[in-house]
Amino acid sequence: MELNDLPGVGKIRLAALHAAGIGSLRDLLYTVPVKYKDLGERTSVCEARDGERQTFLLDRTGEPKLSRFGKRSRVTCVLADESSEIQCIWFNQPWMRDALLKKQRFLLFGRVDRTGRKPKLLNASLEDRLRIVPVYRPIEGIPNKTREGMVAGALAEAETICRETLPDDVLTRYELMGAADAIRTLHAPDTIANVTKAQRRFAFEQLLYYQIAVRELRGARCGGRSLAIPDRAEADFWKRMPFTPTRAQVRTLAEVAADMRKPDAMARMVQGDVGCGKTAIAFGAIRLCIQAGYQAALMAPTEILARQHYESARAILEPMGVRCGLLLGGMPVAERKAALAAVASGSWQMVIGTHALIGDNVRFARLGLCVTDEQHRFGVGQRTRLLRKGGDVPPDLLVMSATPIPRTLALAIFGDLDVSVVDELPPGRTPVHTRIVPEEKRREMYLFVRRELEAGKQAFIVCPLVEEDEADEQRKAVESHFEALCRGPLKGIPVGLTHGRQPSAEKASVLEAFATGKLRALVATTVIEVGVNVPNATLMVVENAERYGLAQLHQLRGRVGRGGGESWCFLVAKENERLHALAHTNDGFEIARKDLELRGPGELLGTRQHGVALLPGGVELGNLQLLANAAECAETLYREQPEVYGALLVQARDQMSRTLRETSVS
Repeated sequence: MELNDLPGVGKIRLAALHAAGIGSLRDLLYTVPVKYKDLGERTSVCEARDGERQTFLLDRTGEPKLSRFGKRSRVTCVLADESSEIQCIWFNQPWMRDALLKKQRFLLFGRVDRTGRKPKLLNASLEDRLRIVPVYRPIEGIPNKTREGMVAGALAEAETICRETLPDDVLTRYELMGAADAIRTLHAPDTIANVTKAQRRFAFEQLLYYQIAVRELRGARCGGRSLAIPDRAEADFWKRMPFTPTRAQVRTLAEVAADMRKPDAMARMVQGDVGCGKTAIAFGAIRLCIQAGYQAALMAPTEILARQHYESARAILEPMGVRCGLLLGGMPVAERKAALAAVASGSWQMVIGTHALIGDNVRFARLGLCVTDEQHRFGVGQRTRLLRKGGDVPPDLLVMSATPIPRTLALAIFGDLDVSVVDELPPGRTPVHTRIVPEEKRREMYLFVRRELEAGKQAFIVCPLVEEDEADEQRKAVESHFEALCRGPLKGIPVGLTHGRQPSAEKASVLEAFATGKLRALVATTVIEVGVNVPNATLMVVENAERYGLAQLHQLRGRVGRGGGESWCFLVAKENERLHALAHTNDGFEIARKDLELRGPGELLGTRQHGVALLPGGVELGNLQLLANAAECAETLYREQPEVYGALLVQARDQMSRTLRETSVS
């Protein structure tokens, strides 16, 4: 059977599947649902829970009304069950008016909003029966129900398509579903609990591949060069710094220096809390490298962060005799040509840049050290391409991780790296006051923000979305929130707007204006999570804070409180256990521990957020035990079943090569 043999698949839909990367029945089955609608239990209107998606059996009590507002529309209709009435609203779905007129009784699934006098049901879907509905990532021209039919046809061949990769004893020992059963469950689940079991099976498999790949990376880590770093060079560096280092900074730089003096290439991650002084450690390592006669490269994820590092390096390292240069993708042609020549000749001893550093035309004279800042923003492929700039002899690698996580977990996730933990903050940092602000206190909060801005302070205001989602009125899209603030509580105050969909030049211009104080407030998405250092910023407002993980909220909070004086972080949301934990501690390691406890490492280390590049997109780590089990399994197979281990190693290498292709930058 082929794709075009499935029901509903003609030439047009076949082309749409191919465009979405689905070229075979296997691709179709392994493109699993992104979420599920649980229609398994009906709710009465009087028992409807605010903010939750629920299923209702309702009768139409009046005529549906269609209203148009330019290109937008809204259908409203009052429906009811035996307990009460509910107002149903559909945004930008004008066809719902006709659908509602066709019959009297409907099975509806949607989100309940109990604010106001009457409960509302928003953008509910029409369902035909009580069941668990898989929801797939949209493909243009293929509705979700059509997709379900295609998948149902392919599932008939599941035993042949989904060949088992794990030995029977591994499945038994770790209580895992077989591959075919897991795929059937993901596409046609009977319970949400079984969906979780099926997801656990594939998460385990990918974690096992990752652990095997890590073993190979560690085994292959050899070669390199021993850098002739002068005795007491570390102590000399700290003496020249304008501050007294913490014990943790001194210890970590000593660990780095010891690695650099060894004959094999260093591969070390330095991780710690916001403001712990990781950059100073990186500058120390760079100076040691240059004292040994080599060049160093520092790669940052954004141009503004690269520029900030460049200015800091000029202030700190140039007085120590280090010649620094900046290489960015958007440089004028003549300036870029001169920069490339300076890198190639070695006249620039330290080169700071973005992904431009890994361009094919970048040549180093004698690269001895690569530093990547904000490790979670780079994939393995990008890191590898930078290391290849060292030629036949691999340079030392130092990666900086912005999110503090327990050392044991860091060793398991970033298993190809040695780990140093900077577990001490410099003295004098003022803790940021964190407050949870319910909706009814929003106006009062913004009055406070305005007073602070008028007094010369600056504020970040973070929103979770770029586009308006009318099905969820409480979620503030960044554009609309920006306009509302400019018309309302921040009227007359210079306010900027930035988000990930802005052109790079426009984004850089806005961030620069905020960094220089031309803008008093910056409304943004999490594009400002890292790489924006504004000492005068003392206020952080996070809208819909419940939508973020604790680790991410802690990163956002770390954008303020950098210049001394009193700073505030306002979390606009209903109070819950997670936000309560954040409000009562500024300790990043404690926050990470709490995030692990409440949500598991998948939330803390999601592949997009934290760059575990060997893990394919969509895999979430179920819990710490699953990670430990995968590590144990890899070790056991290596010792006791070398043939099985070898077969899985082929799979792991395939995963790695695909990831390297996906994460590489031209």
